[in-house]
Amino acid sequence: MVMPVPHSAEWTAADLDQLPDDGLRYEVLNGQLVVNAAPKPKHQWLIKRLTQVLDACVPADQLVLDGVGVLIGDDEPIPDLMVVTGSIDWNGRGVPVGQVALAVEVVSKSTTLQDRLVKPVLYAQAGIPTYWRFEINPFKGCLAGEELPVLFAYALGTDGEYEQTHRASAGDPVTLRSPYEVTFDPGALLPR
Repeated sequence: MVMPVPHSAEWTAADLDQLPDDGLRYEVLNGQLVVNAAPKPKHQWLIKRLTQVLDACVPADQLVLDGVGVLIGDDEPIPDLMVVTGSIDWNGRGVPVGQVALAVEVVSKSTTLQDRLVKPVLYAQAGIPTYWRFEINPFKGCLAGEELPVLFAYALGTDGEYEQTHRASAGDPVTLRSPYEVTFDPGALLPR
């Protein structure tokens, strides 16, 4: 198979339409094409369980979506899960960034750099008010006594950068108030 090339010097969200439907996940970050392998079962299980938790308390004007792109200029990152406000185009390419209230990433070995460094900066610059990151594998900086998964929750500060609001590990129920109030134990999101 010959890989298509972008229409310009950089990839855009529109270029994604010419890529094959081959089971890989294609994103555009800062004009670069990013290709990721399919996630592992525990990654998907956490997303499924978190979706159930959020769906149980989502306000009527918000939706929980997983695996859908966010339209940020010519970029189209794909958060593992997001909460959107208002009505969306169900047949559209992705969700306009102005409708995204929360972006969630679950760090995999293949997405570590994007989930910890690239996407949070892109999301913050685009004005997404809340960002959550889940660490499901052992990681540098894990504190003594912390059990996986570890949730890092961030809110957009007045300087346009994310500020950490919560850090919670398995066995440590946390109450988050953005994009709406929800309480859960990160440990309940993974099979034991």
